Amino acid sequence: MIVRLMGEGQYELDKKYVDEVNKIDNNIVKIVQKGDELVFKSNSRNFQNMFGKMEKDIDEVIKPSEIIIPPYDLTLDEAKRIFGRRWPFPD
Repeated sequence: MIVRLMGEGQYELDKKYVDEVNKIDNNIVKIVQKGDELVFKSNSRNFQNMFGKMEKDIDEVIKPSEIIIPPYDLTLDEAKRIFGRRWPFPD
């Protein structure tokens, strides 16, 4: 699965990590709904940081991304507008 971290690059996510990523995704959705800016920022940055541990950077090859993760500096208000439609990972 190809994942693009906006402003960071493109990574290949091994399927064995999909469940873990979905758990983090669901937690961030709850944080956005609660409106806790500090917790949102911390969790969003941690979400992006974990990709460096799991994926292979594939920026030298441009591939269509199946998932796009917004930038870590996204504000809570921006997240509410974007993720009101749904966070990037489907359930």
